[in-house]
Amino acid sequence: MKLLLKYLFAGILIYMVTMTTWVSMHKSILDSKNEFSWSVTPWAVATLFDAYFGFLTFYVWVCFKERRFSAKLLWFVLIMGLGNIAMSGYVLLQLHRLKSEEFLSELLIRRNP
Repeated sequence: MKLLLKYLFAGILIYMVTMTTWVSMHKSILDSKNEFSWSVTPWAVATLFDAYFGFLTFYVWVCFKERRFSAKLLWFVLIMGLGNIAMSGYVLLQLHRLKSEEFLSELLIRRNP
């Protein structure tokens, strides 16, 4: 199961970095002709809010795991700025720290030093 999770989150990380790079090469996020409109694409707005509420939900778990304020602040900035790229990286880091004899439940409940 640990190996499956590593593949899953590595796949998410690779896909998100690749897709973000590809999109940014075709359209700058800073482009003044932004097609995103609150009135024209309401589903895009709903999806954006859904994504950020998901990021916030994940961040609550990160706050539980991390003891230091600096780590909590760093991960907040990374998660809100990079989304699933940061989230998959965080899970991969936690999986890497998990010892081979430990159960996966430790990944969820053990707090970081």
